[in-house]
Amino acid sequence: MPTFSSDVIAAVLRHMNDDHAADNQLIARAFGHPDAVDAVMTGLDDTAGFWNYTLDGVVRRLDVPWSVRISERAEIRREVVVVYDAACARLGVEPRPH
Repeated sequence: MPTFSSDVIAAVLRHMNDDHAADNQLIARAFGHPDAVDAVMTGLDDTAGFWNYTLDGVVRRLDVPWSVRISERAEIRREVVVVYDAACARLGVEPRPH
């Protein structure tokens, strides 16, 4: 099973949580629960991205599968965009340009 180095994962998480907090929230509401709050990306592997969100004071884990199995760093961005676009479609939100 392909895996990403801890440095790559840390960089992706930092970027998602610092620069795309609203996207994390959107993903949690689309794939977790419509009332999800405080969503953060917590990890990823070759098959999925992982988020935590809070619902009714309880932190819950959310695993969202990628559209394909990934093995290279550049594919991570592509798959996060796929998840974001799917979340927008599910919630009826206009996605921002990529």
